[in-house]
Amino acid sequence: SRLCPVPVALLTGSVKGRERTKLLRGLRDGSIPLVVGTHALFQDAVAYKDLALAVIDEQHRFGVTQRLTLGGKGAQTDVLVMTATPIPRTLLLTNWGEMDVSRLSGKPAGRQPIRTTLHSLATLPDVLDGIARKLEAGGQVYWVCPLVAESEVLDIAAAEERFAALHARFGDSVGLAHGQQATEVRDAALAAFTAGRTRLLVATTVVEVGVDVPAASVMVIEHAERFGLAQLHQLRGRVGRGAEASFCLLLHEDHVSDTARRRLTMLRDTEDG
Repeated sequence: SRLCPVPVALLTGSVKGRERTKLLRGLRDGSIPLVVGTHALFQDAVAYKDLALAVIDEQHRFGVTQRLTLGGKGAQTDVLVMTATPIPRTLLLTNWGEMDVSRLSGKPAGRQPIRTTLHSLATLPDVLDGIARKLEAGGQVYWVCPLVAESEVLDIAAAEERFAALHARFGDSVGLAHGQQATEVRDAALAAFTAGRTRLLVATTVVEVGVDVPAASVMVIEHAERFGLAQLHQLRGRVGRGAEASFCLLLHEDHVSDTARRRLTMLRDTEDG
């Protein structure tokens, strides 16, 4: 809305009642020239007077049929799909999908490289001391865990358990965000971190996309061997957004398979997705 010279509407599943009816009417008669939204944009009830351009951000989060459905809402719709994560489906689309490909390989001005390092979980006390120094210096830190609550089957860090341990050490400067929280609770936790009211955010992969906190310069990923390369690449991209040098710490089991070690080493040695 700030950038655009024409009116911009927002359509999500939470837009209901009269407001939704008015919005859908505006899309049908063309009085709304630009709409931003979620999956709600390609539902059957949504019609467009003349859909000329569909931009699909984070396209790897949508299914093939969903993308085709949105493109099919107009007679001759141009479709632009965007992603920072070269997962196999994206690579196949660019190879076989009759797409023109534009590659933006440069970083935005002022971005610093992200130094990625591997750490055994046995060194956790040293990692925590380093995090303490960063927090004392006024920095902000993400701490990502693979599960929400402790599992009897998988003996790996749970976000809630890790939050409890870090809160005991660092107090109310620690926040918690995961997908099983009520939306308003999770949004409040993310907003508090964005505003700097909390400085250490324990989270699951809910922070993988759409979170922009330039002041955050450290990303700790616990049990990194449990994440896919695309996920790790996306999570690491949450830092390095400000002028300060940034770090990504990949914590792994003391004994990981050769395959896992190769994958983590590959991520450590390159920033290029």
